[in-house]
Amino acid sequence: MMTSEALVEEVVNEVLKRLQGKTQVSPTPANAGKSVYIGFEEIGEAKAGIKQDEVVVGISPAFGIKFKENIVGIPLSEILREVLAGIAEEGLSPRLIRVKHTADVAFIAHTAAKLSGSGVGIGIQSRGTTVIHQKDLQPLNNLELFPQCPVLNLDTYREIGKNAARYAKGESPTPVPVQNDQMARPKFQAKAAVMHNFETSYVTPGAKPVELKVSFGRGGN
Repeated sequence: MMTSEALVEEVVNEVLKRLQGKTQVSPTPANAGKSVYIGFEEIGEAKAGIKQDEVVVGISPAFGIKFKENIVGIPLSEILREVLAGIAEEGLSPRLIRVKHTADVAFIAHTAAKLSGSGVGIGIQSRGTTVIHQKDLQPLNNLELFPQCPVLNLDTYREIGKNAARYAKGESPTPVPVQNDQMARPKFQAKAAVMHNFETSYVTPGAKPVELKVSFGRGGN
């Protein structure tokens, strides 16, 4: 009988073969038949902000490039839109960067926080894992961590944006409530490994974060 580690490795290898050459994970039925896209324009190296009313959102290297949907098929365009909207609802200005030197969500979020005029940033991986961070904290510490991306929905992402803005305003908000599904990790372990494999292939060691202008769109077949 195969060990659980060997079985996972076999599944991952098989899924990798099937995903080679594809640009996104398979859509969920709710999104089938529609093309959801994000357009990014790089506008130079991301610099440290001086505006105290901003929250910087850092996305991972393959976000919106290799992957268009998160681990359960939610369009990344919708996730990003909700996070940015949550920040704006609290009266603050979102700023978007792409972090290229790492795929680790903690370091993505910490990079965003260090570049944020308010000292607060958000990091989002392609699979949907998200962190709210503060520049004065150590990279592996954070304000709020959302590791179970399969149970996060669009309302959650909007609340993440709002809470980040509240921290930036000096408030002490109640942490964003999330569901806890003990089966999420084993159910999505193989797919998470596949997505991580592709995500890290887009990492450029030593690369500086870049400022982004984003556009959203949705169309039919």
